[in-house]
Amino acid sequence: MRAGPRNLITDVAGLRVGNAADGRLKSGVTILTGDAPFAASVHVMGGAPGTRDTDLLAPDKLVPAVDALVLSGGSAFGLAACDGVMAGLAAAGRGFAVGAARVPIVPGAIVFDLLNGGDKAWDDNPYPALGRAALEAAEQDFAIGTHGAGTGALTGWLKGGLGSASAILDSGHTVGALVVVNALGSPTVGETRHFWAAPWELDDEFGGIGLPDRFPAATEPTPGKRLAEATTIAIVATDAALDKAGLQRLATAAHDGMARALVPSHTPFDGDLIFAVSTGARPLDPATDPYGLGHAAASCMARAIARGVHAARPADRDLQPCWSSLSS
Repeated sequence: MRAGPRNLITDVAGLRVGNAADGRLKSGVTILTGDAPFAASVHVMGGAPGTRDTDLLAPDKLVPAVDALVLSGGSAFGLAACDGVMAGLAAAGRGFAVGAARVPIVPGAIVFDLLNGGDKAWDDNPYPALGRAALEAAEQDFAIGTHGAGTGALTGWLKGGLGSASAILDSGHTVGALVVVNALGSPTVGETRHFWAAPWELDDEFGGIGLPDRFPAATEPTPGKRLAEATTIAIVATDAALDKAGLQRLATAAHDGMARALVPSHTPFDGDLIFAVSTGARPLDPATDPYGLGHAAASCMARAIARGVHAARPADRDLQPCWSSLSS
């Protein structure tokens, strides 16, 4: 397994990512879209999710593919980012055909970033416009860290961010991850620079410092945030030809990567969820390939989480330090 040329989810050919943010707001939106609609599913592990249209992604539901997925800040207000993305897709003639009408299918999920030091005293909800701007900015290359939906993200003690990573398997399949790290748990071992995700790091992509020589004794964690203030939301993608049932299993496996990189994960106070998508470009051997794809999805997720925190940069009115500001 090796990282793709960009080490981004867009190493899965045909996918694009767009970011839009408001520095005063300390919040933003990230969207994933493609050259064509793609199959998608979702798996929720956290106890406090915020979502839109995720029921459509169940294997037994009618809609076979989606036009975009939205990851947004803003708590429930941020779900309106999907409206802006829908408007942009409709203007481009995209959407599920119902007679003469076309309805863009745009599921989404949100993180809570309303108490992160940004100015949230808006008159009109800013998220529809941010969603439209993110769609219009969608490209194969995009920034991680303090960008898009990761602009105002926080973790248990460090500033969070937007992360991404990719892997090319020996089978030739590509897997990628995209994540907004806004967790209750910590991405590092205690208050150190050592990432929990270090065993899965490729090519020193988040500092190359490995794990510490010693680990702290087991302790009972104390929540650094209150109920519903935390969530890590993510997407895993592949070019392997998986249907919605196979993608639901891929999303489930990818949650292992979240638990490897954030301690604790999947708490009652987090809304942790992972979407999984497939472009269907490459056939797969159902007897062997799902095994490798699940492992790659979990590994990419862990790496993407660490990369998002590693790439975060300071901004005005920050409430937490960045990893880059920690002493060695």
